[in-house]
Amino acid sequence: MPQSAEKVLDHAPLFREPEYRKMLAEKKRNFERPYPDRTVTDQREFTKTWHYREINLAREALVVNPAKACQPLGAVFAAAGFERTMSFVHGSQGCVAYYRSHLSRHFKEPSSAVSSSMTEDAAVFGGLKNMVDGLANTYKLYDPKMIAVSTTCMAEVIGDDLHGFIENAKDEGAVPHDFDVPFAHTPAFVGSHVDGYDSMVKGVLENFWKGEQRTVNPGSINIIPGFDGFCVGNNRELKRLLNLMGVSYTFIQDASDQFDTPSDGEFRMYDGGTKIEDVRAALNAEATVSLQQYNTRRTLEYCKAAGQSTVSFHYPLGVKATDEFLVKVSEISGREIPEAIRLERGRLVDAMADSQSWLHGKKYAIYGDPDFVYAVARFIMETGGEPTHCLATNGTPAWEAEMKKLLASSPLGNDAQVWASKDLWAMRSLLFTEPVDLLIGNSYGKYLERDTGTPLIRLMFPIFDRHHHHRFPLMGYQGGLRVLTTILDKIFDRLDRETMQVGVTDYSYDLRVGLEK
Repeated sequence: MPQSAEKVLDHAPLFREPEYRKMLAEKKRNFERPYPDRTVTDQREFTKTWHYREINLAREALVVNPAKACQPLGAVFAAAGFERTMSFVHGSQGCVAYYRSHLSRHFKEPSSAVSSSMTEDAAVFGGLKNMVDGLANTYKLYDPKMIAVSTTCMAEVIGDDLHGFIENAKDEGAVPHDFDVPFAHTPAFVGSHVDGYDSMVKGVLENFWKGEQRTVNPGSINIIPGFDGFCVGNNRELKRLLNLMGVSYTFIQDASDQFDTPSDGEFRMYDGGTKIEDVRAALNAEATVSLQQYNTRRTLEYCKAAGQSTVSFHYPLGVKATDEFLVKVSEISGREIPEAIRLERGRLVDAMADSQSWLHGKKYAIYGDPDFVYAVARFIMETGGEPTHCLATNGTPAWEAEMKKLLASSPLGNDAQVWASKDLWAMRSLLFTEPVDLLIGNSYGKYLERDTGTPLIRLMFPIFDRHHHHRFPLMGYQGGLRVLTTILDKIFDRLDRETMQVGVTDYSYDLRVGLEK
């Protein structure tokens, strides 16, 4: 064994050592009882055909690797965006461990959340006692300003009443009566993380706004970013743009600092987030603007019912999408778009023109959340590319119709196909039967890249196998430049790999070698 204190191997080279190769081969032979290699090969080849594609796309009773997560994950992320807020998930410990690890692995930061630790007895008799004890422990141990409660499958299946349980817990002294405990029912067996995010944000606003008198503050705007794995870079970039314009705004649910704490010798369980007093005052805003429509449908309905004007976008990425966002903000706030921002727009357009010969005609497959897929497809067409396959497992019929309208607006969308409610196993069939040049999504596309040979560009939550992408923006003109550069790097990296053989394929003169006498 090569493993020692002086030479500690990562798992990848370690498992290639002879001892591990032998162990894994014996495990496969003795315990997996595999089919003969020829049978496996034949079946694999069959799954690459048009015949199998039709069978695969007709599949209804089975989901294989969906491009989505469950509702409580969205609720935990939403809670992280409010000042000193502890996320309390009413359910089992294992579920909460999944949400915490998912966020921690993506952001490379601690993700704090607690559980009511429901077990078999709570599943039979209800989780009231777990709620009372859990809220008391959370309040005393973690010193939060607010506890945001969501649910898992177990609590929803047995029908636990969060409002009633929280009131009983307050009556028993678990937390003070005037302590804020917003809640959201987030059943994990329906919807997705974007629905859980929506319900949690709405729950927080309702906790502070319900029954309050509204006094309009003209020109003020609430910004709701939506579930966004790039919130660290995006929120800061958007604040920079809004500050340049001099807009009066409040970011509702700002997790940018919570998931980007510094290493300076101090542990921060809580950092940043929308201040509680700002959430209260946000009722008086003239308008609430959502950056991701499909992440905030219920929240926007509530804001509208509270008397605010509302407007929503689809992840403002690229030239036109950023234009629309800034123009609308200017219209609501009465603030002009300054010359500095106009120059940034021009630089993005210039960069796109500089690289047009490498981008025009490239075909893409895009998967992820509905707003993200819409935004990327729109930007791809701005660059002269063709968004051939657009897939959102949590896409709705309304999203599908909106996508088709977008794609019909340009000749570059003529051959595009929209796939709502499909998963990444369906995407595999699409890539084999109608190949594209590039694949855009999250880390789970790595398996599609290996299988189909389609280069993967990681721009969507979660990204586990690369570091620090979330620190850079995708939204705004600067974000568009970042996405443009990322796409071009992948194109040029592939070109380099294909022209690496000395004296045979190295015929590109992109680098010029100079000789001095």
